[in-house]
Amino acid sequence: MDFSVKKLASDAGVFFSRAVQFTEEKLGQAEKTELDAHFENLLARADSTKNWTEKIFRQTEVLLQPNPSARIEEFLYEKLDRKVPPRPTNGEILAQYMLEAAKDFGPGTPYGSTLIKVGDCQRRLGNAEREFLQTSAISFLTPLRNFLEGDWRTISKERRLLENRRLDLDACKARLKKAKAAEAKAALWTEEVDKAEQELRVAQTEFDRQAEITRLLLEGIGSTHMNHLRCLHEFVEAQAAYYNQCHQYMLELQKELGSSSKIFLWINSLFPPPCSHPKTFGANLAASVGLPGDPSSSEAVNSTSPIEAEALQIEEVQPPASGTRKAKVLYDYDAADTSELSLLADELITVYTVPGMDSDWLIGERGNQKGKVPVTYLELLS
Repeated sequence: MDFSVKKLASDAGVFFSRAVQFTEEKLGQAEKTELDAHFENLLARADSTKNWTEKIFRQTEVLLQPNPSARIEEFLYEKLDRKVPPRPTNGEILAQYMLEAAKDFGPGTPYGSTLIKVGDCQRRLGNAEREFLQTSAISFLTPLRNFLEGDWRTISKERRLLENRRLDLDACKARLKKAKAAEAKAALWTEEVDKAEQELRVAQTEFDRQAEITRLLLEGIGSTHMNHLRCLHEFVEAQAAYYNQCHQYMLELQKELGSSSKIFLWINSLFPPPCSHPKTFGANLAASVGLPGDPSSSEAVNSTSPIEAEALQIEEVQPPASGTRKAKVLYDYDAADTSELSLLADELITVYTVPGMDSDWLIGERGNQKGKVPVTYLELLS
């Protein structure tokens, strides 16, 4: 019991001595032992590393998981040392909705079959995203977290010990200075000077030892940078592989949907613009489903076919005095007939509309060529 009481009293005395020294330094009433320039540079570099690593870590978490509630849930599971339950990605959820909608609308319909194709692509994109998130968490986030929760905590602990040793050292210097001043006035203080000098030697030894420990840890920041550099390369590789995989999936989807222009034509044949001939609907509908049409109507249509009539109308169409715009072509498009204009991706054309024209189409001009173009293949420029 007596030993515990003495130790508590000693700890309280040391704490009080440090507090007095710290306060007097802040007030400019006490001298402070300064660290050398190299040591200060190491401290500044360590602080900078910690601050930027923390920011990069937090923002990478946001990038990989934008949902704050999901991040909190993952954090709690991690602290409880439990496995995070699998969570579907947004792409996988969208794929599920599209596939269920296709069943409801009918997988044999143009819309239903397209929903199946796009939904399957979204499912593969979601799987690719899941793999990317797992790879990035292991190869990039985990090393950053290990530094912040491991190495940096050790460095911070040793720095606090070094600061305490410095305060003890400077407090001993102050006591020795006061003892020598008192000795000059009365020879009775010689014993106090010897005691102060002994305490100073002990404090100096402890300070030097702690400074060396802290210096070694701070110099290890260079190795931390090299480790984070390697992890950064792995993160970039994972991103590149993920985006390349997504790009391949989208290219495959575009090829699968390459017949979309025929679907648009099929829709236009079923729901023609108001200016279309009324008998054209029946003939086009029969042709689209592979059924013979009414002979009388076929003759009537053949006498002035829609293609010829539309081609004639296209040739007679003149651009308005105002209202023309430039448009960038997004995808290649092969004209289905002479009334349409074939397109090449990334080229610029002039477009405009005319009264009575279907809103899904515009008149496009490229030099001396002119014809109808689908709006979905264009990006209208201001």
